[in-house]
Amino acid sequence: MENTKTRVGIIGCGGIANGKHMPALKKVADCEMVAFCDIVPERAEQAAEKYGTEGAKIYTDYKELLKDESIDVVHVCTPNRSHSFITVDALEAGKHVMCEKPMAINSAEAKKMLDAAARTGKLLTIGYQSRFRADSTFLKQEAEAGTFGDIYYAKATALRRRAVPTWGVFLNEEEQGGGPLIDIGTHALDLTLWTMNNYKPKYCVGTTYHKLNKDTNQGNAWGCWDPEKFTVEDSAFGFIVMENGATIVLESAWALNTLDYREAVTSVCGTLAGADMIDGLRINGIRNNVQYTLQPDFKGSGAAFNDSKRGETAAEREARLWIAAVRGGEAPITKPEQAYCVTRILEGIYESAKTGKPYYFD
Repeated sequence: MENTKTRVGIIGCGGIANGKHMPALKKVADCEMVAFCDIVPERAEQAAEKYGTEGAKIYTDYKELLKDESIDVVHVCTPNRSHSFITVDALEAGKHVMCEKPMAINSAEAKKMLDAAARTGKLLTIGYQSRFRADSTFLKQEAEAGTFGDIYYAKATALRRRAVPTWGVFLNEEEQGGGPLIDIGTHALDLTLWTMNNYKPKYCVGTTYHKLNKDTNQGNAWGCWDPEKFTVEDSAFGFIVMENGATIVLESAWALNTLDYREAVTSVCGTLAGADMIDGLRINGIRNNVQYTLQPDFKGSGAAFNDSKRGETAAEREARLWIAAVRGGEAPITKPEQAYCVTRILEGIYESAKTGKPYYFD
């Protein structure tokens, strides 16, 4: 690929493709979008016109797109229920795949993706762009440097006061597998596990709520939702214990009566120091018998997280490093085994909420 651009096909040209994937890929010099697929032809046509190369192909059947042997990479940007089988088909067709989060609708489907990647030798990654923010990258670097010591408690937070997505199939449990837990809680959990570098859960306890679904006095950021179509939870919470004894509290909500609303953030507490993202990234600890708080300035000119291209968004950085991994034959930053663990825990929380009992992982 040294002298040619990586050729990308987009499967699913809806909100997340237009809001994240295609604009980010457009800024990557080493790739080009050559094919677009959507069950609504007009969406694929509009995407091709705005982001595609001259003569970009348009499909309504993703299997037809996969027959094009010139395509190197596929981005799967469809509803959660179809993530697994489209990804497996793409891997089997010889394509590297970035699949939008969550990895799949449940752990069994995610395992099929994991196995297909191992079987085909093709790269697979999941779209957890929160890892690529300035604060997240700095936090991860500090964790790897041993700043926090042994991280034994963490909180993964994805809370909205009133921001229920009212478009697409977000409110449809059959298509999505759940609500805020699988939609935005997944980002916070991924960020937390990645920071801790801990992917061995022992058991979890979960609760889900349908307390505000039927509200007609909504005050929602994206307009009123239809109470009859709001079949997923409006909030969900989990308590996760890892094999080494570490504890994670997971909070997620699209609608919650709270003023403490923050999305896709984490707090970690270790034996040497801790960190949170309550007011930007803050690191706390004890030095020379005195408490200290360190707050990095990411607006400065010498930030190590962005030494290659300043001013990148998290999505742009994710896309650039993903294409670089494909071109270099290297493992992606977000590994499918890690995303599989996230899906297992989310599934465990949902199952615990249904049964009222702790869920134990094998």
